[in-house]
Amino acid sequence: MTPFGERLRRLRAERGITLKRMAAQLHVSPAYLSALEHGRRGRPSPGLVMQVAGCLGIIWDEVEELKRLAEISHPRVVVDTTGLDPAATELANRLARTIRDLPEDVVRRMLAELRATPGGER
Repeated sequence: MTPFGERLRRLRAERGITLKRMAAQLHVSPAYLSALEHGRRGRPSPGLVMQVAGCLGIIWDEVEELKRLAEISHPRVVVDTTGLDPAATELANRLARTIRDLPEDVVRRMLAELRATPGGER
């Protein structure tokens, strides 16, 4: 599941909106919306994010947060380490190979470290 998908699912549940009903309101298939929530589809377009916000009745800061989550929710990431230190390339490759096997607490600690760096919250 992606950060956007997780938030979308929670917001839908809080409002009592079924996946089928939201899909109809967004003019997408329930299968597509489910795949988006579960991270089996790429990140949503900015237009779809705004449609989702309208459907959920969210405004201002919540919309900005939804946009931010959409930006960081591409489930298949390519990391370009061209011109970086060899350690950065090793890190990217090791993470790509092992991320599925990392315990959740390790992933959360690594993420906290990255967020703590300058520009890490982007």
